[in-house]
Amino acid sequence: MAEPTYTPPAEEDAPRAFGWCHWHQGHSEGIRLIDVIEQGSGSGGTTFACGPCITTNGLTPFADR
Repeated sequence: MAEPTYTPPAEEDAPRAFGWCHWHQGHSEGIRLIDVIEQGSGSGGTTFACGPCITTNGLTPFADR
């Protein structure tokens, strides 16, 4: 009996977030969280950006800080 082998999913099979990019003001696939505004310092909220806007504007995703 042959042993099953594990094949990791291809990059294109990985789930990607879809949502609103605050930089180009449109929907996009592959958005990343850029900043979190705490509720104690105002109304609170989050900002997201797509890959091209992250590169163009020199943004650092929140998880990569």
